[in-house]
Amino acid sequence: MPRTPTTPRPAATAPSAESASPSRTGPGSRSRNSGRPHRRERQGPAWVFLSPWVLGASVLTLLPMAVSLYLSFTDYNLFDPPSWIGLRNYVQMFTEDPRLLRSVGNTLLYVLIAVPLQLALALAAAVALRSMGRGKDFYRSAFYAPSLLGASMSIALVWRALFNDGGTVDNVLSTFGVHTGGWVTRPGWALLTVALLTVWQFGAPMVIFLAGLQQIPGELYEAAAVDGAGRWRQFVSVTLPMLSPVLFFNLVLQTIQAFQVFTPAFAVSGGRGGPADSTLFYTLYLYDRGFTASHMGYASAMAWVLLLAIGIVTAVLFRTSRSWVFYANEEGH
Repeated sequence: MPRTPTTPRPAATAPSAESASPSRTGPGSRSRNSGRPHRRERQGPAWVFLSPWVLGASVLTLLPMAVSLYLSFTDYNLFDPPSWIGLRNYVQMFTEDPRLLRSVGNTLLYVLIAVPLQLALALAAAVALRSMGRGKDFYRSAFYAPSLLGASMSIALVWRALFNDGGTVDNVLSTFGVHTGGWVTRPGWALLTVALLTVWQFGAPMVIFLAGLQQIPGELYEAAAVDGAGRWRQFVSVTLPMLSPVLFFNLVLQTIQAFQVFTPAFAVSGGRGGPADSTLFYTLYLYDRGFTASHMGYASAMAWVLLLAIGIVTAVLFRTSRSWVFYANEEGH
């Protein structure tokens, strides 16, 4: 029988580039485009939870700072509208106000006395607590308690009573034949009284030092002991280098706080900076200019100078830290 002709089938053609690639409106593109709305939806709750902080920082910090910066260029007495005077407040600070220069000197002297003594005592207490067995938790809490109470006005008033004429410290020293007549009323000792109150609050840096000491590997001390290093040599060659980042952190933190000291000086001097302006710290003089003399524009200028000074001191500390702060993960060590 004759064969019936068959119709040849068309050869399979390769899919075109347009058909091979997913269309722009295909499911793949929809999934990619739909990721952005989902990401925005995930960010929504984060902004809701952050909104109290953002609102608080804007209303309670950024806005007052902006107002203070504006007032620093004005003559404002808290009662009348501020009047623009330009840089007159800043010029007066450095050329016409000897009490301000005295307050700067007192503050610098206080920082140089209080901060090193406080950090030295905190480090000594932390080293002692590290090797202590029983009672470690009790002493750690007892040493930390002054940091919680020392900033209050009540403790500052008690401190003034202790060092006043006829106070506990004066009576105790009198039994040994030392008659001081009260540290608070003597210009040469009043500033030291305020510094000792700050040194007494060594609990916060002590806890940070103690946490840093617990991170030092014990193998370093064992290797130093094998090499014949004693306790002091181990402290100098092992403890201090390994603890230098923590020491630097405490130094910066306590220095910034020391420049802003106010409550102890206010309580010890009765708010006047006496005797003979020996406890007239910068913040206390700022308070006097702003709220006692009602020169709020001048006080605002003082506040911005203080902010700039603290920033410069902090930058210097960071700059000098490169030569003595040791980080274990740094290359070349």
